[in-house]
Amino acid sequence: MRNITASKLYDYMQCPHRVWRDIYGPQDEKIKKTNPFVQLLWDRGIVYEKEVISKSGKLLDLSNGSLEQRFKSTIEAMNKKTPLIYQGVLINDNIVGIPNLLTVMPDGTSIPVDIKSGAGREGVDENEGEEGKLKKHYAVQLALYVDVLNKLGFENKKQGLIIDINGNEVIYNLNETIGLKNKMTFWELYEQTFNNVSILVNNEDKNKPALGGICKLCPWYNSCHKWAEDNDDLTGLFYLGRSKRDVLEEDANIHNIQDILSIDVKELIELKKEDKNLLKGIGQATIEKIVKRADVLKNIKKPVLYNKIYLPSVSYELFFDIEDDPTQEFVYLHGIYQRNNGKEKFIDFTAKNISLEEEKTAWQNFWGYIKFLPKNDFAVYYYSPHEKSTYRRMQKKYPDVISEKELESFFENPNVIDLYGVVLKNTDWPLSSYSIKSLAVYLEFKWRDETPSGALSIEWFNKYIETGDKKILKRILLYNEDDCKATMILKDALYQMNKKY
Repeated sequence: MRNITASKLYDYMQCPHRVWRDIYGPQDEKIKKTNPFVQLLWDRGIVYEKEVISKSGKLLDLSNGSLEQRFKSTIEAMNKKTPLIYQGVLINDNIVGIPNLLTVMPDGTSIPVDIKSGAGREGVDENEGEEGKLKKHYAVQLALYVDVLNKLGFENKKQGLIIDINGNEVIYNLNETIGLKNKMTFWELYEQTFNNVSILVNNEDKNKPALGGICKLCPWYNSCHKWAEDNDDLTGLFYLGRSKRDVLEEDANIHNIQDILSIDVKELIELKKEDKNLLKGIGQATIEKIVKRADVLKNIKKPVLYNKIYLPSVSYELFFDIEDDPTQEFVYLHGIYQRNNGKEKFIDFTAKNISLEEEKTAWQNFWGYIKFLPKNDFAVYYYSPHEKSTYRRMQKKYPDVISEKELESFFENPNVIDLYGVVLKNTDWPLSSYSIKSLAVYLEFKWRDETPSGALSIEWFNKYIETGDKKILKRILLYNEDDCKATMILKDALYQMNKKY
């Protein structure tokens, strides 16, 4: 039997197919070079782990040696109630766990500790006092360590600990339920995940790839994308993910996008009324949307506008995009492509180092520019809710730059328009993705950078901070300018569609 590790459980939580593909997939199709952004996250995690360990006081370091040697030393140390063990190894049958730390609690029980370069909970709002939810992918990893500890005879009350990027120590009680609606406990989630992973690693069954937002950082992205195209897979239809695909295949015998075109919506809705468990989670509106999008993709093969949309006639049009590093909650660039009286120019407000002062100054300068524009005679276009949510966070961070009321008033202005919302509500495109890059490329726009990517922009910025190389900064600015131009290209295309409506 193949070993099951915490990293395999993590991979499964990110993508249920990757575990099988890593072992049995076409290895010649796997991207060998690690994505630079993923490498950045790994490196940052290693640095943070070292920082935490350096402050942990006296500990037994078992990070060197073979797994067998480290396992033997770990058991000996735990039997002696060694207070703190670094990189100890836990093995039972085919389960292998290497928590960052193992510590003994006052009641004599053992507890595994993982150091994470992310927040210990998700949905945290420190300003509102909301502590957020435990993260499922952290929970299953801790549960694996707990499982081995118990099987090895070391008592644990199904608890683990996360030391997060903010230095918070977050207790994970694995007997807790996942949420108000989901009554499954984290321990039950672990058992289910472990069982599924065990089946996959031993090739007792296999599942199918699915296209999703997280895929671009995976070494199997090209391989899975090719598979989805070759098989006309349902996840090749925008917004139709793995779970909906599996339900459609199981309940309605729909196995590819072409099959969608043969759906009798009325008949399917009648069947749903008779059987409430049929197509669970997929309502009439979703079915109708799926059929429309399949028709656009397969038959119409051009963008469709369903409603007249509001696009203001103003003197100044601003196409707006930010660049930020979510791993540090740091916004380093506010980019504007300005169009006025037939003239166009790119304006940037950029932080040149990672400091609160630089971040605040760049944001302050952005608002100074906005306030200088003629009132009610400008429009701002951006793509996705990310800018709005990020600016709300920044307002709480720097309340003296702009008040909450002013910020909300800005985004409530009908001339400040999220084109993603416009696209989603009023159009369909013959594409599997409605990202700004997919839409702009479809509209024959080309980025000047060979590998345009928001994730890579973060990696470039960190390299710029490290080296001070102005060529790297120029690359970031060119990339952001092209993102802003892409938004302009999309707005112009929507304007032309609007004229013909």
